Amino acid sequence: MHALDNEFRETAALVAEPVRATILWTLLDGRAYTATELSIAAESSPSNISMHLSKLLKAGLLKVQTQGRHRYYAFSKTEVAHAIESLAALIPMISGKKKLVVTDEVPGIQQCRTCYDHLAGKTGVAITDGMLRKKFIQQAGNSFELTTKGTKWFAGLDIDVKKLKEQRRSFLRPCLDWSERRYHIAGSLAAALLDKLLADDWMRKTKHSRALIITGKGEKLLQEAFGSLYE
Repeated sequence: MHALDNEFRETAALVAEPVRATILWTLLDGRAYTATELSIAAESSPSNISMHLSKLLKAGLLKVQTQGRHRYYAFSKTEVAHAIESLAALIPMISGKKKLVVTDEVPGIQQCRTCYDHLAGKTGVAITDGMLRKKFIQQAGNSFELTTKGTKWFAGLDIDVKKLKEQRRSFLRPCLDWSERRYHIAGSLAAALLDKLLADDWMRKTKHSRALIITGKGEKLLQEAFGSLYE
């Protein structure tokens, strides 16, 4: 067997272990956590969490930062978060369903949530659709491109597109939404947009969840920008 095959199997096994999977899923809200917080989330003992965190650190999937008496764990790079989020797209396939069952009352995490550092869920997909309709972005094969019109719109939100393009990460790319089965925008531009929406109180985070709440101000301004999001 090729060495790369072995490495893939080892990585898959590393991520698939239930406690480690819970750790990685918890970190998808974009915040750093202490070992104690992760042990509570995973319903595991501190010693067991420590062992699993060591394996994830050794594999390069996580990083740790010491601040005062506490050590905070987070993804080592954005690509790890995107890979974990993408795995969720397999949920309906594994369960034998073609798509997730969504009732009229869409659960908060499916309606509007963070996907590590950018917006996802029904709202994230709807905003992406709105950007396509308004020609702020355009689809080019399997990628998205920002248009001149879109650059002006982001500039109106005080988002420096030129500076974002200089970062050593993807600027704009499609990300398959695991609950909607369609694409929302990801990359540094999408991360900057989410930061702006939160900073200007268009949206608010909820405690102990990746779900986001759209404020009255946000609903008004999003409708002005894109019209009805959920047509």
